[in-house]
Amino acid sequence: MAKNKTVYICRSCRATYGKWEGRCDNCAEWNTLEEQSEGSGIGGTPVKSASKGRLIKLVPLKGDIVEEPRYKTGINEFDRVAGGGIVPGSAILVGGDPGIGKSTLLLQVAAKLSDSGNRVVYISGEEAIAQVRLRAERLKVEMSQVELGAETNLSNIIATLDDTSKPKPALVIIDSIQTMWSDNLDSAPGTVSQVRTSCQTLIRYAKAHNVAVILVGHVTKDGQIAGPRVVEHMVDAVLYFEGERGHQYRILRGVKNRFGATDEIGVFEMTGLGLS
Repeated sequence: MAKNKTVYICRSCRATYGKWEGRCDNCAEWNTLEEQSEGSGIGGTPVKSASKGRLIKLVPLKGDIVEEPRYKTGINEFDRVAGGGIVPGSAILVGGDPGIGKSTLLLQVAAKLSDSGNRVVYISGEEAIAQVRLRAERLKVEMSQVELGAETNLSNIIATLDDTSKPKPALVIIDSIQTMWSDNLDSAPGTVSQVRTSCQTLIRYAKAHNVAVILVGHVTKDGQIAGPRVVEHMVDAVLYFEGERGHQYRILRGVKNRFGATDEIGVFEMTGLGLS
């Protein structure tokens, strides 16, 4: 079978080039070209022959609505920005500059939710187990029953989450989406195709199993979440964690939320025991 030809696509304007170039001639942006296989579908996976499909169930607009209760973390500033808590089956993207405190905040969220009797899985793709444990000790949350794993292979992560010997988790935290990779693609982690495919796979898992998923995304120098902008459209909520690394105050701001308002902000202070 012929191998797909490699092309380079600008993540800003989606212009296509046959070879890598430092600057996109179409939008004049620098270092925005990402490698992708030509003739691939969404996420870079090979296009398969179309199947006949199956009939889907169509229902009337009027009917019973069962709204599941949100998961309250007990961190009021976070819960308020999230729209009153975390919605089961939702996908939330938390963006911010590297080192701003995203991992600290989400480890505290994981510990709080776990302490209330919910199963929480924290997957670290950037830090080793020992590093996350040291942060947990500093935050005084090391006794929480958060299940910690260090992995970047998407297939291994999904297989672990699908383990039927354990109850399904209430919340899965992926730190960060830029480190995830699918073995169905030839491109490196962090490229457009890998980030998009990883996000799509995790969102599909969240919807199919009614499990909330939080994805961590780094922000570029111009203030945008690194990776394709389509990722922000795929998730249910986008929260930005902002602040100056040299100052103790941080702001959590919602810019998109399908389950709540986007005119709320959460204010945190970075202390020796984490964010308060």
